[in-house]
Amino acid sequence: MKLISTARLAPIPVLALCLVAGCSSIAGSANPAKYDEMTCVELNNALGSTASEISQTAISRGKVANTSVPRWLLGGSRVKTAVADRETARIDRLKQQQDAIVAARARKCPRSTG
Repeated sequence: MKLISTARLAPIPVLALCLVAGCSSIAGSANPAKYDEMTCVELNNALGSTASEISQTAISRGKVANTSVPRWLLGGSRVKTAVADRETARIDRLKQQQDAIVAARARKCPRSTG
């Protein structure tokens, strides 16, 4: 009896899960010094954009984490975990970026008293 090698099938789920997760983690880290040059309005917009990216990435991570991987697909659960970990790392980077924006905004923008 001849065994069918499934080693050649492993790249297929890797590519599929990477496409599902998107190329969102490719973006580089932001330079905190550039926030000192931004106006308060620009800082507020950047903060909103960062919060939106965090939400979108968390949704993507949740979809990947809830993906059902068939047992016969060798390495599928490892790929799923790797993609979810990559999304978690991206969320962490975005939170650091958000913290830098908040700090710059606190230094630069006066608080309005309502």
